[in-house]
Amino acid sequence: MKLERELMRGAGPTAVLHLLSNRPMYGYELVEALTARTDGVLAMGQSTLYPMLYNLEAKGLIEAEWQAADNGRDRKYYNLTGKGKKKLQTDLEQWNRLAGALTALGVLKGAPA
Repeated sequence: MKLERELMRGAGPTAVLHLLSNRPMYGYELVEALTARTDGVLAMGQSTLYPMLYNLEAKGLIEAEWQAADNGRDRKYYNLTGKGKKKLQTDLEQWNRLAGALTALGVLKGAPA
């Protein structure tokens, strides 16, 4: 089940920044990783991902670089910037606080009622 639009608007950029914190990735690779690693919960199409990437780039959180792929085609790889690393850390702290609050309320699975 996919997340509602508003939840995805908050979780999507954080998920993308997290994936890019491991290594540079190109757009389609990000789409595939988001789908596979979240069992489809954070699945998004390229028409959703690319505007998000452009927005993150405009904010200075990621940077793009064209590189030749193994198949000889050029691909645009995205990489996390120093500013992006700080933003990711802040976002993860906020998500963890939110998860902790929902757990305390018994909203999340495995939490006391």
